[in-house]
Amino acid sequence: MTPGTSTTPATVPAVPVLGSAGPARVFLAVLWRDIFVTGRELGVFLAQVVLQPLFLLFVFGKVLTELGYARADYAELLFPGIVALTATLTGLQSTALPLVIDFSFTKEIEDRLLAPMSTALVAAEKVLFAAIRALIAAAVMFPIGVWILGSVPWRADAMPLAVAVLVLGSLVGAAIGLTLGTLVPANRINIMFAVILTPLLFTGCCQYPWPSLAHLRWFQVVTALNPLTYVSEGLRAAMVPSVPHIRPVICLLALLVSLAVFGTVGIRGFLRRAID
Repeated sequence: MTPGTSTTPATVPAVPVLGSAGPARVFLAVLWRDIFVTGRELGVFLAQVVLQPLFLLFVFGKVLTELGYARADYAELLFPGIVALTATLTGLQSTALPLVIDFSFTKEIEDRLLAPMSTALVAAEKVLFAAIRALIAAAVMFPIGVWILGSVPWRADAMPLAVAVLVLGSLVGAAIGLTLGTLVPANRINIMFAVILTPLLFTGCCQYPWPSLAHLRWFQVVTALNPLTYVSEGLRAAMVPSVPHIRPVICLLALLVSLAVFGTVGIRGFLRRAID
């Protein structure tokens, strides 16, 4: 999954502006432009962000269970983790790679910085837009899950928790992407994705519940440092509460702390790069 924002000129429907355009109106206009461009390339966007989790779900949730190498109910445990992975990684990649390209090659970010809003709001728009893309990608995984598995675990009464975890997970992924996109030099971007994404994928409790690692204590501690763990466990709490999981309140608090930390570091890095 390596989504990026197209720079192809497009006719974007005008956002109504009454009177002078304040920072809030400019922010919404820039956000709307990015959403509109994504809508024009929806097929390409979905192919970029859904293929990896689709095959993970198919192989681990369908193939291995039918071959008898995994329990029949393993797919229910796996599905929330795949949705969490999709949301977090889409948010991360939708921010990190475009920022590296904008700052280092296309210089498109200079047009954004000339807009009549603060530089911090430019960074916030990048995070919000990436989070919206992440939520779309996560939502698409539900019909894909039904298609591959036949059904997916779902509880209507736990929908507020699932939505809260997905929103926070998408924002955290985007904030991590903002941090990486502003701190990593362009010539190190390939190394960054290799070094960051693989450990993030396999230490995020997507394929297993966190409490099950009690007998592998050192690895349980490592996974507790990964924000993706709390997205996976929060969704399991909402979708398959019978599976041992971290308490939802802990997941929400951990995600809020992660958002505050990575958001602060990312915005400071963005301000520094913008000034340079």
